[in-house]
Formats: sequence, C-alpha cells, structure tokens
Amino acid sequence: MGSVSNNGEANGNSFDVAVALKAADPESVSSLASEIAALGSGSVEHDEARLKLLKKARSLVQALETPRETMIKHLWAQPTLSSALSIGVESGLFTLMVQKRGPSTVEELAESLKASPLLLARLLRHIAAMGYLKEVGEDKYEPNNFTKSLTIPIIGDGYPCILGSLVPAASSLTGYFLKNGYEPPSDPKAGPLQVYCNTEMNYFEYVQANPPWGKYFNHHMGGYRQGRPSWMDDGFFPVQERLIDGADTSSPESALLVDIGGSIGHDLDEFRRKYPDAPGRLVLQDLQRVLDQIVELDARIERVAYDFHTEQPVKGARAYYMHSVLHDWTDEVCGSILAQVTAAMKPGYSKLLINENVIPGTDADWQATALDLVMMTLFSSKERTDADWRRLLGKAGLKIVNIWGKGEGVESLIECELA
Repeated sequence: MGSVSNNGEANGNSFDVAVALKAADPESVSSLASEIAALGSGSVEHDEARLKLLKKARSLVQALETPRETMIKHLWAQPTLSSALSIGVESGLFTLMVQKRGPSTVEELAESLKASPLLLARLLRHIAAMGYLKEVGEDKYEPNNFTKSLTIPIIGDGYPCILGSLVPAASSLTGYFLKNGYEPPSDPKAGPLQVYCNTEMNYFEYVQANPPWGKYFNHHMGGYRQGRPSWMDDGFFPVQERLIDGADTSSPESALLVDIGGSIGHDLDEFRRKYPDAPGRLVLQDLQRVLDQIVELDARIERVAYDFHTEQPVKGARAYYMHSVLHDWTDEVCGSILAQVTAAMKPGYSKLLINENVIPGTDADWQATALDLVMMTLFSSKERTDADWRRLLGKAGLKIVNIWGKGEGVESLIECELA
C-alpha cells in the first residue's frame, strides 16, 4: 500500500497527522481506570453493575486507542472478523470445535471439514487475534464462551443473515445519500435495501425469498431478545394494577391481551407463564404463514390470522399490544395500522401497549442508535424519540399515559389510551 501526506492540509484542515497517532483522550485515562477499579471490586452478577462497568471499560479503550488504530479496527479488522465468523457458522467450524471438547489443530479441522488448512489457519488466526477464540499453540485453537455461543442458532445464524442482507445495503449508504441529497429515505419500496438489491420487496419478503435467510432472521430476532428485561417483570410495568385490575370478567368472550403481529407467540406465552391466573382471552394475531411456523404454543392462546392493515376483528379488548411492529414502518404506514387499532378500542377501558425503543434526547444507548440506522437501511423507517412517539400517536387519536422503561438500550413500554 502507498502513503499519503503527513498532514490534513489537502482536506482543508490544519491538523498534523500526529493527532491521529496519540491516545484519543489521555486526560480521561486515569479517572476511567479508577472508576473501573472501584466498579470491578464488586460483583457483576447483576446486570446493572455489569453494564456500568462495561460502559466504563469501553470508554477506557476508546480513550487509549489512537485514531489511527481505531480506523484500522473499523475498516480492516471488524469487517473481516464478521466475515470470518460467518464462514465459521455456515461451514460448521465452531460446532466441530465444540464437539472436540478441547484444543483442535488446523490440520484436524481442515480434514474434517474438507477445507483448505491454509484458509482455516488465516481465518482462525484473525478471530483469535481479535479475542474471540483461544490460541493455545501454533495453529492450535480452543473455543471460548463466545465461539461456543455461535453454535446456538439464535446467536450464530444472525451472522450469515445480516452479512448477506443488511451489510451490503449499509455499505451503499454513501452513494445512496449522494444521489438523494442527504435526505433520509421515506419510501419503503425505494430505500437503500431496495435500491442496492434492485427489488421492491420489503425486508421480510426479501429474506423469505432468499432462504435460509428467513429462518436465520427469525433466529436472530430470538437472540436479540434474550437476556433483556421484560415489561412483565416486577419493577417494570405494574401489570396487576394497570392491566389486570379493572379487566372485564363478565363474559368468557372478553379479551385481556391481543398481540398484534406477535409472530409465533413468544410474548403471550411469557405473559401466560408469569400471570397464569389473569382473566380473559389471550389472542395472537399474525399472517397465516407466520402462524404456520408455530411448533409449540399453549392451547389457551388463540391464533388468529390477521393483516394489521385491515379491520381489527377483536373489539373492546382490555389491551392491544405491539412489540417491535411500528418501527418497521414509516409514519404514514403506522397511521394506517394505528387507525385499525383505535377503531376497535373501547373509550375509557382499552389500552394500547407499544413495546419499542424510545430514544432519549441525550445519552442515547448504542444499541438503539445502531438499530435506528438498521431500520433506515432496511425499511426506510426508524427508532423513534420521545417527541417522535408523541407526534405519531397524537395524530392517531391516542394519548400517552406513561412511558415505562429501564434504560441501557432496553425497549420501553408505551402505555396509551384514546385521547
């Protein structure tokens, strides 16, 4: 590779390249190290303590890295790492390593996989150099907890799916915005994904049309939701007080909770397990092709094939619920979806519960901001701020009673009633 000028004058600034060769924030290193030492002296069994320590540790790494090192990490190390991990998942490499129950040599792995030992050596060397595999000798490796986890479909399958569908479209964003005057996409049929892949299909249709991405994507969503606080947990949303108390128990036909676009029923099944004595019907609604994917679901949960752009068949439920539905759609489409819900709600009784990110005005969590750009790329939509939600729901004839949250990138529960 060639070299360039040692300063930034050609780009219209006066910075010398030396600024990129020193720690990015040396003044913060001492205080961050002290905070990490104090936080690290306690237990990290509880997620709150672990996340505080993790946030400080990330800040310390960023302060110690030089801008040049960060650039190389972003542009060389991380993209190639993701590709190497995807290859390891698709080829069965990590499953093979776990099955061996101990260190494996490159030669052993290559023979079992019928792969080139030269290729495997290079891939495994980089994965280990990035800290995601144990190097126990020359060309000899052992999986750590991360690479072991890649053998779990809801963790590993996201790599080939996202690298094959999201990443190419995200890589085209620079050209997309140059061509479109740096305006965010607003047409779900002509967003970055559709332009790059030359399709009018939305993302869900696109991955289903390119198997096994559809299956992989469902697994990825399952992994995304693992280990995150649920609004049904104690100390999050007061389920008994705000939902169960006051529910109509006069008729067996009364619906307590209608999960709109609820996929294969994970949320309703969780609710049934945590509140087994709650009165009223639990109704799962999604497209028939989604409901057909259900393998096991409690018989007390009703399955109703439903397109949320059409009239809501369950009238006057205690609560209608949508988890990660509206973020897939532009405000215009969301207005259509919400109109079907509000038309079915009973004034003074029914609630709409929306389980989604609410991005704060400051100190946004990286998981929510990352997902915001993912939604822009794949759906021409977005993760919404507090102001976004109030504007969208107000236009739909709804008022926000409260936004219940836990912070740290955890999806909030927006409790709404008819205005």
